[in-house]
Amino acid sequence: MELSNYVNFVDFKTKTIVFEQTFKNIDDILHKDAGCGSELDYVEQTSWILFLKYLDDLEKDRATAAQLSGKSYANIIDKKYQWTVWAAPKTKDGKLDHHKAMTGDDLTDFVNNKLFPYLKKFKTSAESADTIEYKIGEIFSELKNRIQSGYNLREVINRIDELRFRTHAEKHEMSHLYEDKIKNMGNAGRNGGEYYTPRPLITTIIKVVAPKIGDKIYDGACGSAGFLCEAFAYLKSKKSLTTKETEILQKRTFYGKEKKSLAYIIGIMNMILHGVEAPNIIHTNTLAENLADIQEKDRYDVVLANPPFGGKERAEVQQNFPIRTGETASLFLQHFIKILKAGGKAGIVIKNTFLSNTDNATVAIRKTLLENCNLHTVLDLPGGTFTGAGVKTVVLFFEKGKATQKVWFYQLNLDRNLGKTNPLNEADLADFVRLSETKADSDNSWSLDVQAHCNASNNYDLSVKNPNKKEVVQLRTPKEILEEMKALDQESAEILNSILELI
Repeated sequence: MELSNYVNFVDFKTKTIVFEQTFKNIDDILHKDAGCGSELDYVEQTSWILFLKYLDDLEKDRATAAQLSGKSYANIIDKKYQWTVWAAPKTKDGKLDHHKAMTGDDLTDFVNNKLFPYLKKFKTSAESADTIEYKIGEIFSELKNRIQSGYNLREVINRIDELRFRTHAEKHEMSHLYEDKIKNMGNAGRNGGEYYTPRPLITTIIKVVAPKIGDKIYDGACGSAGFLCEAFAYLKSKKSLTTKETEILQKRTFYGKEKKSLAYIIGIMNMILHGVEAPNIIHTNTLAENLADIQEKDRYDVVLANPPFGGKERAEVQQNFPIRTGETASLFLQHFIKILKAGGKAGIVIKNTFLSNTDNATVAIRKTLLENCNLHTVLDLPGGTFTGAGVKTVVLFFEKGKATQKVWFYQLNLDRNLGKTNPLNEADLADFVRLSETKADSDNSWSLDVQAHCNASNNYDLSVKNPNKKEVVQLRTPKEILEEMKALDQESAEILNSILELI
C-alpha cells in the first residue's frame, strides 16, 4: 500500500472510531434523560442537533466558496441562532467559552421558546418548497426537543460539536453511521420494517435497475429515504459530474412520499446529511391519491421501494384503486405500476406470498403486472433478511410497457442463517448481480416461460420451485444456536435493565 493511501486509510478509520464513540456517548447521555425513553427518541433527538451542526458546516463551506469566487454570501440562519453563537461559542484558542455557552434551564428555555419557533418560521418564509430553507421549517415544525435536562442537552451539544462534516470522507462516514442509528431505531420499534431496509439489499437493487442521470427516481413509501440516498451515492460515483448534472441530481432526480411523521423527518435529514440539500420528499399518505388522477406529468422513470408489510387499509383508501384490497403492499404495487412511465424501470420488495396467493385481488394484480410490464427478474430472499419482520420476501424487477414473456428467478441460498448478529451483506448478493446481466441458469437460478405457465387456469401463479437444486434443510450448528441464545439473553438483560432504571 502506498504511503498516501495508507495515511488516508488510517485517517478514515480514525474518523470512523471518533464518530462511533461520539454516537455511543450521546446514547449514554440520553439514556439518563427523563424525556428520552427509547432508541426512537435517541435517534430523533440526536438528529436535530446533528442537523444544525451540519447546517453550520454547510454554511461555512458556502461562505468560503463565495469568497473564493469574489461573491458575497448571506447566511440562512440569523446570527443569534447560529451554532457558533448559541450552541458552541468559542474562545480565541478555539475552546468552548463557558461564560457564553448556555446550559441547564437557560439552554432548554432558549431551545424550546426561541430556537425552535424561529426555525419553524422558515416553512412560511421560504421562497419555495424546493429550498433548504423550506426543509428547515418542515423539520422543526414536526420535531420538538424532548431532552428535559439542560445539562444533558449541553453534553450532547458538546459531543456533536466535536464532529466535522467538511470533507467528502467525513460526510460519507458520518452519513454511514447515521444509517446505523436509523437501523437501530427501526429494529427497536414495532414498526421497524417501515423505517429500515438492509443497505446491501438496497445497493443491489439499484445496481440491477441501473438508473442514469436524468432519470426521475421515486419511492412512494420512502421511510428513512434509504433507496433515495443510495441512488444518489450510486449516480455520484458513476463519473465526474458536470455543474449541470450536479444540479439535476440535487433538484430534479429524487422524489419521495412518506406518511409517518418521524420517518418523514428522518428521511429529509438523512438525505440532507448524504448531500441532497433540498430533498423532494412530501409528507402525505400515498395511498390516499386516486390512481385515476395520475397523469403523464406525474410519472417517473424509476421506482425503488419497499412498501410496508402486512398493513391494512380502510375502505375509503381502497376506493382509490381499480383492484380493491385491504393489503397495503398490494395497493402500493398498483400505485407503482401506474406511476411508472412507459419504458420505466422498477425494483420493488414485497412479501413472497404475492407470487402465489389465490385471493381475487392478488390474482388480478399479478395479471395486471404480467400483461402491462416485463417482469424480467425475481430475487427470492431467505428468511431473516429483514431483522424482526418474520416474513419472507422477494424483489420484483420489471419494466413497464411490454407484457412479460419470460421471468428469470434467482433463489438466494446462503450457508448460514440470517439474523441480528449475522445480517445480509453485499458479498451474499454478488452472484445474483453477476448472473442478472445474462439471466443465466445456475444451481440457484432458472427461467420460466410465462406464456406457457401463467394463465387464468392457474391464477397466474409465479411460485415455481427451483428445478436445478434439491431442497436442502439448512441446520444450524450447536455453536450457532448457542451464539444466538447468548445474543438473545444479552438483549433480554438490556431490556430488563432499562425497565429497572425506570422504576
